[in-house]
Formats: sequence, C-alpha cells, structure tokens
Amino acid sequence: MKSLIQGQKVKISDYITEQEIEIVVGINSSMAIDISCFGLDEKKQLADDRYMIFYNQMNAPEGSMQLLETGNGKARFKVNLNKVPSFIKSLVFTAAIDGEGLMSQISGGFISFGDEKGEGLRYDFAPSNFKMERAVIISELYFKDLWRLGAVGSGFDGGLSALLKHFGGEEAKSQEPSLNQTQAPGLPAAEVAPTPKKINLEKKMEQKAPTILSLAKKATISLKKVGLESHCAKVALCLDISGSMSPLYSSGKMQAFAEKILALGCRFDDDGAIDLFLFGKQAHKAGDMSIDNFSGFVGRTLKKFPLEGSTYYGKAIKMIRDFYSPGFKKNNLPVYVMFVTDGATFDQDYTKKQLIEASSEPIFWQFMAIGKSKKDVIAKGGGFFAKLAAGDFRFLEELDTMSGRYIDNANFFSVEDPSQIADDQLYDLLMGEYPNWLKEARQKSIL
Repeated sequence: MKSLIQGQKVKISDYITEQEIEIVVGINSSMAIDISCFGLDEKKQLADDRYMIFYNQMNAPEGSMQLLETGNGKARFKVNLNKVPSFIKSLVFTAAIDGEGLMSQISGGFISFGDEKGEGLRYDFAPSNFKMERAVIISELYFKDLWRLGAVGSGFDGGLSALLKHFGGEEAKSQEPSLNQTQAPGLPAAEVAPTPKKINLEKKMEQKAPTILSLAKKATISLKKVGLESHCAKVALCLDISGSMSPLYSSGKMQAFAEKILALGCRFDDDGAIDLFLFGKQAHKAGDMSIDNFSGFVGRTLKKFPLEGSTYYGKAIKMIRDFYSPGFKKNNLPVYVMFVTDGATFDQDYTKKQLIEASSEPIFWQFMAIGKSKKDVIAKGGGFFAKLAAGDFRFLEELDTMSGRYIDNANFFSVEDPSQIADDQLYDLLMGEYPNWLKEARQKSIL
C-alpha cells in the first residue's frame, strides 16, 4: 500500500491493476459531513448533473460511478474506469460540512483506493491543513494519457453549495436547454446541474418531509423518461370543492393526492411549495402548500373555504391566469396547473373562452377527473345503474382536443379513485403531453 502526501501525483496502474476501483472516504468528526464525487470535463466543470454523485443521487449512468454507502462521516464509492465516458476527464472527491463548523475542527480524515486485492493507495489529511474552510477537495482521479491520482487536500470556503458553484453549477442554473439539445455525445437530452437551492431543499425534505422526498424521487424517474429531470417550472394545484367531493376530502384522499403534486413541485422548483386554488361556485386562492405546512393542509384549508354547491371551471381558470400573468415576462418560467374535478361545469362557454385565450400564455393545464368515466362503462358493457352512476367527462375530453387555440395547452385523463393509482403511473400520466407542449411553446416564442 502506497501512502501519499499532499500534492503528490501517481499513475493508478502502478498500484492498482483492476479497472473497478473502490474508494473509501472517512472524516473523523461529530459534525455532519457531505461526501461527494464530481465528474468534470476538460474545463474542470460539471459535465452533466448525472455525474454529481452524492447522498441523493447515488448512481451515474452506465454504472461508471456509484455511491455504495454514506453516513456518519464515511462514504464508499465504486468507480469502473472502463465505463467512465470519454468526456469525463476527472473525478473529484470532496467533503463539506453540513451546518456550522470548520474543517479545522475535524480530528482527521483519509481517502483510500483499492480493488479486490486490497488497498493500493491512501492519503491521510489532518485538521492542521485547514483554517476557516468548511469544505475540502480531497483527491482527484484524472485522465492524462492514462488514469492518474492526485492527493489534493485543499481547503475550500463555503460548503457543498460553494463546491457546486465552483464546478459550474451556478452557471448552469440559468440554462433551460431544449428537449432535443444534447450535452455530450451518446447522451439523451441535456440536463442542468442541481442548483445550491435545490440541494438545500433536498436536505430539508430529508429532515422535515421524508414522505415528500420519497414521492419526489418517484417523480424524478418519470421526469427522466422525458428528459425533464432538471426542468424548472411553477406548479399549481386547483381543486374542486363542490359538495360531491366531500367523501374524497373526508377520507384524506385529496390530502394524499395534494402531497404527490407537492412532490412534483419540489422537483420543478426550489422553493418547496405549490400554489393552491379552489373552485366551486366561486374561485379562491387558498395559499401555498409547502414542505413546512403540508401535513393536514387540505383539511385546514377546507375549514376556511367550505364546500360549495356548484362547479365553475372558467372562474378558476381566469383567477389562475390573472395570478400568474404579471410574472410571465419577468421570470419566463412555465406554469404547470393540475386541475382536479369530479363533475361537469356550469360555465362551458366561458371555460372554453378562457382556455383559448390562455393558449398563447406559458401555462399548461392538466385536467384530471375523478370517478368512473361513462365512456369506459359503456365500452365495458355496464348496465343501466352503472351508466347512471358514472361521470360524464365529455366536456373535459373536448377541452383536450378543441380547435381555435394558438397551441394545444391542455391534457385530460380520468381516474376512478386517486388513492388506487400507483405513484409511478400517476407521474407518467402527468408527463403525457407536457413535454410536447414545452417544445411547441418554445418554437412559438411563448417561452
């Protein structure tokens, strides 16, 4: 085993013969430590956010980099050098204090490199290496004709967010690539490095809202399928509060559904909140549902806005349009509206008018009806009483397909029971037409 000193550089092959390497990082400290690996390009910038390996993203594509375990100041990685893409020129291993504290307050740390034959290289560092820094760039695996290793041990001001900024994460924050743009050869749609705010939101969810974080991870899988893993948008939830919705609220099903939309909002935005609107006879802005207040939020909201006796879609659509219109040019972010109802509206003509006018605005309307669809019941040969009990969602289907709009800005699907649809299936449905709308909205300069 070769022990390295700060600044020393060696050829990996002189000490480790296998291409699959295990890397262990240990920091002896009572402070919470984030240990990460950044896959950088030739400019020492994060090549693609999928190659930032940390506690909430433990695997890179093609299995080139994996975080096998982490916690209590220790992390264990596995890197397959044969699988690392050619545009990744270096793998930088870092540690950052989460919260208060300085790297000079640790008792010591190390990083080791080995294969199935055992440890081949090791670098130990002491608190005397640091002063007021809160992070450290420990070591770098880099390719220069062949794979080499450098013992860096350099202190770094700031924490994980500062490291991300140093490796280009902040510059990527303002970039919103088109769906057909590629970051590097052989990769699907380009993605943006997670911003410092989003990383902090991840940690906050882990601490305060683990159920939302679990849902958000499921949403990410669906977003990856359509190339929107790092897409930014505002998310709004618009709920029907007509009297017929009472069982869905009293059973807690609408609270559970709202939490699923909040999880999507946390993936699309970094403020950890969604805007909630209600509609019955009137339309209401009901505040923000966030990871700070989500528990029991729907029930508390209904005490302020009791169920009403009618259903008017158009009033809600108008309120939402008016609410977001001042920021259209200011932030240039699309708005994803989840619109939930269990029945027909009393203002069909006004609803059509609002949706047509909204078709030149950066708002996507995802309509979801709750209940058995009459069309499905008929298709399955249901009897008279089954047909009578079924919902007639023909108008919502019409909103999905109607002509006269600048672009198609709406989609529709129905579920018999929102608690019975699997989370992954729901998120797939939510992304059914949204990516195509984004593409057309960009082509026609709506975004």
